[in-house]
Amino acid sequence: MKGRYILYSDAEMAWLEENKALVIGDYHAEFVKEFGRDDVTAANLHALRKRRSWKTGRTGCFSKGQEPFNKGKKCSPGKGGRHPNAQRTQFKSGQLPHNTKFLGHERVSKDGYVEISVDEQNPHTGYERRYALKHLHLWEKLNGSVPDGHCLKCLDGDRLNTDPTNWIAVPRGVLPRLNGGRATRVMAYDTAPEELKPVLMTMARLDQKASELGRRRGGAV
Repeated sequence: MKGRYILYSDAEMAWLEENKALVIGDYHAEFVKEFGRDDVTAANLHALRKRRSWKTGRTGCFSKGQEPFNKGKKCSPGKGGRHPNAQRTQFKSGQLPHNTKFLGHERVSKDGYVEISVDEQNPHTGYERRYALKHLHLWEKLNGSVPDGHCLKCLDGDRLNTDPTNWIAVPRGVLPRLNGGRATRVMAYDTAPEELKPVLMTMARLDQKASELGRRRGGAV
């Protein structure tokens, strides 16, 4: 009874501890049969075992090498996975889930670049396809690999425009000079008017080149 402390005799406690490993249904049935305690429920006995920290030897997990009791057995017709409601939602042989990402599927990365599923093995998972930056993928198909020390920069400032003609290879040192702000004392390339973009690109290239030459002279013997 909820809210009432249940008392057990010494004989009952001894029996309960001795038979603590029984499945709770059998544990309760045998206890009631032995002592006539109709006032005690299975939940009461389960709570008692937990309070006393009596271990049943069962964890609820499969041990290594243990096989499920129903391995290889089919459900009865109309039961479990053979119930009509369950069968309506089961995959058929060769069927793919509705959210399957096929070759050529595109998505936008958290950095705002378009990624495309290409027919190349994923080096991390071994899967037959992987996602690649679409603008880089298309540019390299047209121009070959990006030169060492270079990266691609979109000419119109729109990362979603993946047309290869909208991207040029620039030295990596040029990129921070296109960000604008107090460090460069010029406006940001991506948000600048279209007519100023070529000027800003030229200035950034010249600044980067001058810095590179300065470092070479400083290191000359």
